[in-house]
Amino acid sequence: MIDDGRRFEIPKDMRAMAEAGFDQARQNFEKFLAGAEATAGSLEERGATVRAGAKDIGAKVLSYAEKNVQTSLDYAQSLVHAKDLPEVLKLHSEFVQGQMRSLAEQASEMGQAISRAAIDATKPKT
Repeated sequence: MIDDGRRFEIPKDMRAMAEAGFDQARQNFEKFLAGAEATAGSLEERGATVRAGAKDIGAKVLSYAEKNVQTSLDYAQSLVHAKDLPEVLKLHSEFVQGQMRSLAEQASEMGQAISRAAIDATKPKT
């Protein structure tokens, strides 16, 4: 490779592709969030016992949503400021790995919260 003093600039098409991917991720997450909120809403209709569990689930969903959207926005901003392709690839790899860890943790926590709510809802009242 000959270095003639010119720097590699990230092409506009690549930035547009990254932005489209970001938009798609945001749309998918919004669909997930809507489904989770609908589920929490239907759980709330089951009675006072379930309301506490649904409230916990709703709070978790909103917390996760806030965290995930903020992480995605931070990632998009870092891509905009990336100086070259290796930096973009590094940022992308870090983002995907972090999101996979985060989503696994969130899914586990949601599963536990939903299980607790279901168990509580089926307990006989004494």
